[in-house]
Amino acid sequence: MTLNKDKCVVIAGGGTGGHLFPAIALGEEITKIKTNLKIHYIGSIYGIEKNVLPKRNLTHTLLPITGLQRNLSFTSAYKNFLLPFRIIKSKNEIKKLFQSINPGLIIGTGGYASAIPLNEGVKRSIPIVIQEQNAFPGITTRMFSSKAAKTFIAFKEAQKFINSKCILRGNPIRESINNGSREDGLKSFGLNTEKLTLLIFGGSQGSYFINSIVKMAINELIKLNIQIIWQTGPLHFNDFSNYECETVKVVPFIENMADAYAVSDLVIARSGAITCSELTYCGKPSILFPFKAAAGDHQSKNAMALSRKGAALVLDEKKNNKNDLIDAISNIILSNETLKKMKSSSQSMSSPNSANKIAEEALSVMQNV
Repeated sequence: MTLNKDKCVVIAGGGTGGHLFPAIALGEEITKIKTNLKIHYIGSIYGIEKNVLPKRNLTHTLLPITGLQRNLSFTSAYKNFLLPFRIIKSKNEIKKLFQSINPGLIIGTGGYASAIPLNEGVKRSIPIVIQEQNAFPGITTRMFSSKAAKTFIAFKEAQKFINSKCILRGNPIRESINNGSREDGLKSFGLNTEKLTLLIFGGSQGSYFINSIVKMAINELIKLNIQIIWQTGPLHFNDFSNYECETVKVVPFIENMADAYAVSDLVIARSGAITCSELTYCGKPSILFPFKAAAGDHQSKNAMALSRKGAALVLDEKKNNKNDLIDAISNIILSNETLKKMKSSSQSMSSPNSANKIAEEALSVMQNV
């Protein structure tokens, strides 16, 4: 933990990439706008940020905090037993940190690591700002939005769950995600320039369900005379790598998602907030399988927001089988008219320059910057 006594902006959020990467995108944008400001990130020692923040050499503090465990198991019960002690320890760490760095603004991007810094900001009369990624707001947003100077949302559907007035600005994502090269992508994946391309992924870690249903459908998909980029996730790669062939490229992880989006004509994915925002930013038609275990079933609400606009087809993993998936893919990817309509609908939901707009408006509530 590197401390700085100059006025700085604290950005708190993490646990998952869906909370962390918007935080990083906002931090990068703020330092472009105000080069004199320092950014201090706050996350959890149990979240993805424990690896990402040090790797990127970003100034940060990691709290010994976890979320409330909702499933029934001995391990979950033990974690819930420890939770009050972890909260107390985390509160003490935040008090000491704020005394040292004197933050002028607290931005919360969600996750269990963001509530304590936001609460301390309210106590100290430091302005707080919230950025909510999902169509159904997380508990931290619902708790603190009434005390926030500004609350930014990515889906208009989120407003009905929040008592205070929100600002619709989309999700802060990397602008470079829409700057991929189709030509480079075709070369790097070894694809045919004449074939339509289906991109399949279940997030950076992969989705065993998506991998399994694609496995069952793969022989029929090959017959459609399309080509496929299939990201399995590192943990699942060995189980599905044998389906690699001339028209099916199976990879554990895609480093350059910009090029992958650039070559794709249709995408199959989960419906996390950042995935949905990337899909619309890149104007991609999609077939979405919401992850039902997500808190508040927010992935279903994200997916339905795209579906209502005609940008995506939503399939329920508990109700739809391989034949439903094959039919959905063939009906979309083999129809130029359907692809064109879905692409247009997807682009209409995009929020270009979201990170810059949110950063500018967030800084407007900070004094003496």
